[in-house]
Amino acid sequence: MRIRPLVADTAIAVALTTVALLLGQESARQGWPALDAPGYALVALANVPIVFRSRAPLAVLLLVHLVWAGYVTAGYWPVVNTFAPMLAVYTVTALRPARVSVPCAVLMCAVWIYAGVVSEGASMASVVGQAIGFPLVIWRFGYLARRSAELARQLKREQDERARREVAEERGRIARELHDVVAHHMSVISVQAGLAKFVFSSDPATAHAALSTISGTSGEALEELRRMLRVLRAGEDGDGAPDAPMPGLARLGEMVERVRAGGVAVELRVEGTPRQLAPGVELCAYRVVQEALTNVLKHARGAGAAVELRYEPQHVTVSVTNDGEGVIPDRVATGSGHGLIGMRERAKLYGGTISIGPLSEGGFAVRLTLPTSARAASQGDGAT
Repeated sequence: MRIRPLVADTAIAVALTTVALLLGQESARQGWPALDAPGYALVALANVPIVFRSRAPLAVLLLVHLVWAGYVTAGYWPVVNTFAPMLAVYTVTALRPARVSVPCAVLMCAVWIYAGVVSEGASMASVVGQAIGFPLVIWRFGYLARRSAELARQLKREQDERARREVAEERGRIARELHDVVAHHMSVISVQAGLAKFVFSSDPATAHAALSTISGTSGEALEELRRMLRVLRAGEDGDGAPDAPMPGLARLGEMVERVRAGGVAVELRVEGTPRQLAPGVELCAYRVVQEALTNVLKHARGAGAAVELRYEPQHVTVSVTNDGEGVIPDRVATGSGHGLIGMRERAKLYGGTISIGPLSEGGFAVRLTLPTSARAASQGDGAT
């Protein structure tokens, strides 16, 4: 439990005052005048201001040293009131820059030497040594405390900045997820709606199938959007876990069927022995295939496409190619669209490589290679 500064300083002031009063009872035994009413008042006045040391450290230090000097001038035992000035010097050093704290330490040294000068029988060599040593040690401890506090504040600022960057990166990732979801599903819905309108009277069965595809695709899009919104609300309600797993390679068949229903002849080929990969790797590969097929739907509806998934010992490769038939020239991506940028960022995030570009024989290809975990790699692949 953290104690409030004012409460802590009050407790310290009470403790210092009590110790000083108890030490003052020994004055007569040490050959100094016993404390009387003015002496007790000066002891209290020298120690009680410590209550405000955190709020006004410099003012407290000046007051404490002034009272201490008056206490010494009155002929009382100087040692009684040494603790409050020490703490005042430490506080100023811990809270203020060196240009302020060094003169304060010198002031304590000066009052200490003054106490030796006005005291009868004092060994000045010992007094000077103490006057230099105590302020120097106290100043050093205060300086270290100030540096530690500065480093802690700097670390806190760096942590806050890193947290802000992580939040911004996470929002960017979610934005890319939403782009993929909306672009893919809306492309399918648009194609199917156009098909249903075209054959509504001449081929009711085809129109009915197109409307069924629209219904299923829109439902899946809404579910993924809800999942993303649950993730965004995770920090508010403490439970952002999605109810359904994120899509992976096992659902590529469903995606291919949706695109095929949209009028694009898509073929899915799987090589190697399918195995479970890290969720992030599967999601990355799934989204890249989704974006590539979305581009086929938008830019080359008449083209035939092929999706190839290959499991290898140390990595997994997915590629999407189309034969270039039916390309709409005005819609061909230039390589700087959000979807293509998202593909490259995903590949980079998981340590993979991706190539995007036209084929020499015509058409367009997207090829993604992702490294797999050591555990998954140890399972090996079998050719099929």
